[in-house]
This record gives sequence, C-alpha cells and structure tokens, in this order.
Amino acid sequence: MRLLVGLGNPGQAYARTRHNVGMWVIERAAARWAISLKPRHAARIGTGRHGSEPVTLAGLLDWMNVTGPPLKGLLRELNLTPNDLIVIHDDLDLEPGRLRVKSDGGHGGHNGVRSVIEALGTSRFVRVKIGIGRPAPGQNPADYVLEPVTADEMRVFDPCLERAVDALECVLHRGAAAAMNRFNVREGKEGGES
Repeated sequence: MRLLVGLGNPGQAYARTRHNVGMWVIERAAARWAISLKPRHAARIGTGRHGSEPVTLAGLLDWMNVTGPPLKGLLRELNLTPNDLIVIHDDLDLEPGRLRVKSDGGHGGHNGVRSVIEALGTSRFVRVKIGIGRPAPGQNPADYVLEPVTADEMRVFDPCLERAVDALECVLHRGAAAAMNRFNVREGKEGGES
C-alpha cells in the first residue's frame, strides 16, 4: 500500500489557490483511477488500486502549516512508514507548469513540507512538486500562494496536472529514480517530460 497525499488548505475559499495544486493532482488521480474521495478526519480520502498497486489517496488533511501531525496519524492508522508516502505540493522555485520528482531533501521553505518532515522525523519520502512560479516583485509570497489561479495560468497547469498523475504512476510501478529520470527534465528534451 502507498499513501499519496496532496498538500493544501481546507475549504472552498482556498480550493482554487496556487497552494492547493497538490490536492488538484489527487483529484485527477482519483478520477483517472476510479477512486472515490470521501470526507474522513478533516481529509478527503479514498482507497483503491492502480494496476496491482493498492493506494490510498488523501487531500487537505489540515491547514498547510500543520499538515505533519495528521499525516503522521494517517500513516500510523494505515500501518505504513514514510517509505510508503508520496507527497504532492506546490513549489515557488519551479516555473508554472514544471514538474519535479524528489526522493529526499529539505523543505525548501515550504511550510507544509517542513511540518511533514518535523512530524515524521525524516525527509526520506517521495515528493512530486508542481511549479507555480514566483510572485511579482514586491508581492508577498504568502499572499501569492493563497491567490486563485487565473484562467491563463490554468491553461498552463492543466497539462502539468495530468503529467503529475503520470509521474505518480511511474513512481508506483517503476520507482522514484525512474520517475526522476523521466519527469525532471524540460519538455522537449530527449526522453523526458518537463
């Protein structure tokens, strides 16, 4: 069993904001894999399979900055370890629509990832990062991530969200290293997709 968690903030006020792209990927995966997400413990959770791999999808566990403790509780409830975890989240340091798979490392200033690392006591879990780009000069990054995505931005995000689900499938069946080789290169480069 693998646990795939999209980071974000709960509630309709935040549903279409840049900070919630991790949840959008979970919703796309649930639709593609025919898994129903249902409210449970301040999260939307669904269990099913992708091919032979059993998976649990979860989104909006709690407020972004305190995601770690409920995520740790969910791992314990499912009898899983951080090795079974894939976290999907936004990344200011990647241009909009870029995708990056990572299997370890720091939080990079992302408070949700920081909370997860602190709660789990390890950074050794897979992340799928969705680029949202940097705010305009002088704009507070905290305000920027909480703004709704524009229609123009959504045209950039849409194919990236589908590629993110492709990346999840690659991690599930071929491993993180194969997913990094395939997805951590710019679109148009030999053998890779953004």
